[in-house]
Amino acid sequence: MVPPLPRPPPPRPARPGGLAEPRPVHAPAGGALVPGPRAGDPRAGARQDRAVSGETGLDLSRARRGTRELTHRAGANFSVGFRFLPRERRQAVYAAYAFCRHADDAVDEGDPETAPARLQEWADELDATYAGRPRTETGVALLAALPRFPIPRQAFEGLIAGCRQDLVKTRYATFAELLGYCDLVATTISTISLAIFGGLGDPEAEARGRDLATALQLTNVVRDVGEDVGRGRVYLPLEDLARFGVTEEELLSLRPTPRLSALVAFEAERALGYFRAAEPVKDLVDPPCRFAVTMMGGVYAEVAARVARRPEAPLSGRVSLSRGEKVRAVLARLLRRRFVLGD
Repeated sequence: MVPPLPRPPPPRPARPGGLAEPRPVHAPAGGALVPGPRAGDPRAGARQDRAVSGETGLDLSRARRGTRELTHRAGANFSVGFRFLPRERRQAVYAAYAFCRHADDAVDEGDPETAPARLQEWADELDATYAGRPRTETGVALLAALPRFPIPRQAFEGLIAGCRQDLVKTRYATFAELLGYCDLVATTISTISLAIFGGLGDPEAEARGRDLATALQLTNVVRDVGEDVGRGRVYLPLEDLARFGVTEEELLSLRPTPRLSALVAFEAERALGYFRAAEPVKDLVDPPCRFAVTMMGGVYAEVAARVARRPEAPLSGRVSLSRGEKVRAVLARLLRRRFVLGD
């Protein structure tokens, strides 16, 4: 039997955390890198896009196409909600997601010995992008979004700090310690998202956005138990292993046992608790983004619920939803706009 789920803690304060050199995009004093278009003025937006392409020497249309394709390929669950965003916000979130994905892949993919150097390349690209001199297509797509959606640079810096932590830290003693990691790699994503969806600067929206970001990251933790063990990482808190009588050797073997299944189910239920706490955020973002946010959280909540029902599944491979299951998730939330259904 799974012990009672602890109530989510109060919101934590956010924690910071060989390419040709193009010409810089010059910013007016105290202003944006490229002057932003007036709301509802597509011609001004088109002029700005041409300016970004011209100043950087990179094809913005191609860059946006690449970030969209990467997002739907690498974030198949997460990106379901993105399809419901208005065009400019969708382009911005694709660019932001792609940048975060590249930083994460710099740590998780390829030769571990060269991972620090790969991650530093993306830290350097962040500096270049915010200086108006992106050197990659992902950077130019992000640059084009910044005048419309002023994403705080510190949010990306926090994410990169979390990726650096993955290079040196492979165990978390307590859940509180894991939440500190979530502040770096997940709640920074909340800041990025609220800058695009609306709500940044609203204390309640930011608090509930952190709850949602934490729920998403905790879902990643239980969804990817087997994959993370293969990389030598254990994100399940060691205090929880002890609570359920699971040894680290038992976890590393990835053999389903009643104790290990109970542990994974508990962590999945904990993620669902954060989804429930985050429900109000859907009504705190701008109206055109509300259903997209519902689907972003809703699809992930479906994954967490599946792990809670079948906790042995992530021990043998990543848990994901089929295309049909995603369609059903969309239809269900057209009728009931909640992250967690069945409550």
